Amino acid sequence: MKPAAFGYQRPETLAQALTAYAAASDAKVLAGGQSLTPLLSMRLASVSELIDINGIRELSTITVTESGVRFGATVRHGELLADPDVAAVQPMIPAALQHVAHPTIRNRGTTVGSIVHADASGEMPTVFALLDGVLTVQSVRGTREISAPDLFLGALESSLAPDEIATEAFVPALPARHGIAFDEIARRHGDYALCGVGAVVALAPDGGVESVRAGYVSVSDVPTVVDLTEVFSDGHLSETSLQAAGELALSRLEPGADVHATAHYRAQLVRVLTSRVVRAAHDDAVERSNRAE
Repeated sequence: MKPAAFGYQRPETLAQALTAYAAASDAKVLAGGQSLTPLLSMRLASVSELIDINGIRELSTITVTESGVRFGATVRHGELLADPDVAAVQPMIPAALQHVAHPTIRNRGTTVGSIVHADASGEMPTVFALLDGVLTVQSVRGTREISAPDLFLGALESSLAPDEIATEAFVPALPARHGIAFDEIARRHGDYALCGVGAVVALAPDGGVESVRAGYVSVSDVPTVVDLTEVFSDGHLSETSLQAAGELALSRLEPGADVHATAHYRAQLVRVLTSRVVRAAHDDAVERSNRAE
């Protein structure tokens, strides 16, 4: 199928893009287009105008500092994945990005676009929530920042106003004595995950477990982060505490059924992946702490 007819604009500056977006009715912004284009082609969505922002240079930058990683709206998944400075400052980004679809998709799809698409079956919205990311959005009315808890309202629904364009995202650096891990189960590599889990584990100065947080992919309607710290209150990682972490996660989630997996199977994946990923994140934290000494 072909999409229904629409207008097309390719502004050269952000100011031009914001003006065009505000003036158009029923418009969409085109960055990577890996989610939007299939919807238009299958006529599951239609627009009166496409505002192509790929010609705006200021939206294509990656800035890495000690405080974190900042990347613009047209930065591709593949660019973030290949950047060694990104991996050094916030390793969760490449750990999750390597699970996003296939190289062809990663070379075109944008990470900011994936985040604002707000698909809980995508890796990057969950990672953004888990890492307490902040999204910058702009309109002709001005600029504002949206923290991860305030961004995701429902399935494929974000808190962006109709005239706002997401221009960049910021993800804080991984602090000292912290470790990360990410894993998922899919029917085939590159498919949407049946269940995915990312975890961040923090160690206390004495080496005990201080905090554990996990984010879940393809389990809820919105990207969901669960604080699992309470089951590690004694500071120790054990088979018992890891199993308890999986059960605690399930108590905060409602795995659903679809054509790919039953709710029972998805619940079992939550249990298994929580245990596996938290253990890996703990090992990563220990290794990073040892290297820092």
